Amino acid sequence: MDRMTNTQRSALTIAVLTSFLAPFLISGVNIALPAIEKEFDLDAVTLSWTVTSYLLSSAVFLLPIGKLADIRGQKTVFQGGIVIFTIATTLCGFAPSGMMLILLRVVQGLGAAMTLTTGAPILVSVFPPAERGKVLGLNVASVYLGLSMGPFVGGFLTQYFGWRSIFLFCVPLGIIAIMLVFFKLKTNLITRIPGKIDHIGALYYSVGLIGIVYSSSNLNKSFGWPLLMTGILYMILFVLRCKRSAYPIFEITLFTRNRLFAFSNIAALINYSATFSLVFLMSLFLQKIKGFTPQQAGTILIAQPLMMTILSPFAGKLSDKIEPRKLATAGMLISAIGLFLLAFIGQQTPVYMIVAVLILMGIGFGIFSSPNMNTIMSSVDKKQLGIASGTSSTMRVVGQMVSMMIATLIFSLYFNGRHINDVDNTLFNSSIRLSFTISGLICLAGVYFSNSRGNLRN
Repeated sequence: MDRMTNTQRSALTIAVLTSFLAPFLISGVNIALPAIEKEFDLDAVTLSWTVTSYLLSSAVFLLPIGKLADIRGQKTVFQGGIVIFTIATTLCGFAPSGMMLILLRVVQGLGAAMTLTTGAPILVSVFPPAERGKVLGLNVASVYLGLSMGPFVGGFLTQYFGWRSIFLFCVPLGIIAIMLVFFKLKTNLITRIPGKIDHIGALYYSVGLIGIVYSSSNLNKSFGWPLLMTGILYMILFVLRCKRSAYPIFEITLFTRNRLFAFSNIAALINYSATFSLVFLMSLFLQKIKGFTPQQAGTILIAQPLMMTILSPFAGKLSDKIEPRKLATAGMLISAIGLFLLAFIGQQTPVYMIVAVLILMGIGFGIFSSPNMNTIMSSVDKKQLGIASGTSSTMRVVGQMVSMMIATLIFSLYFNGRHINDVDNTLFNSSIRLSFTISGLICLAGVYFSNSRGNLRN
């Protein structure tokens, strides 16, 4: 790392910068949700779609784009992604309605998918195996830096300049990233491999995922359950298609023949399913139940991602020396404990106790993520790096989406289409506690998969 080549330095700088942007917007927008709800007069379920639409779009496109990147080259896909992401971010800052904001977030999710699935393969391709954990740790740290700055900066911007300024704040960073990608990223980073995209499989996957996610917030309506069953049917067709296709967009064999890869991805899926909605729920809790301003709430929420930012590079570096399974499992267990503690919060809970639990959650996730990612990327051949990265990113985004689905489902059952401000505080707090209890149970299941994956180094 002390003697990085120009190619390595450029790849790391670009990956870190682009990895910062998307999570910054996710956490920044979460803190601005009450302001968005007020301006566009959105009910609780529709409000949640300002977050879920971005995640759903990312999840739908990640696998096909991972395959496309292996065929066309990571650089081309990466370039297109950062351009799309920056344009969509700019337009989000001028969205005239809640529905238009949700649609623009869909486009933004496409751009994010194109950079997410290509960033890790670019890094892995230019650094030797002995340094992969270290650079992936730095890359993960940039994600958490974005998550940690999002609530504070987003809260400040929302309070003094309005929620739109969060998107506009990111535009100059996007432009800088575009210039670096086009003028500094070398063309010979990734060798293209022959193949083609299974469009039918991609269609099955997209329809299935959209059906399952959209039905989750409409189960109390007549079309909710039929739509859910349709979504599940298409996901089954997708799996069967992947088994038969000569060029599947999802490598089923990586899961059936590579236990280390399979269990590490399942652990990531479970971890994100359990933890992602935390910022969404705590942002609403701190502003509605505790009565804090967006800036005050954002300052409190810094605690969790800040610990992730600090710990993830060290955990990544440590995973090059210590078996990653042990580190990741410890992190998963700590996260589960933190979630169960959050299930007891209420209006009388002191702020220092909330901050302490958020710090605990940050420690758990920081210890889990980098070693887990190192295991995933080191458990496959170099020619499979693109699809491995796409699969890992898909697990992460689908997990985030499942986490939001759980929160949205609970909101739809508890609030019955009402605005959050119109819901009684006691009822709202009950929904928050149920969400964290379910998330804690999910996280406990992840401890098993993380611990049972096997060792990366024998």
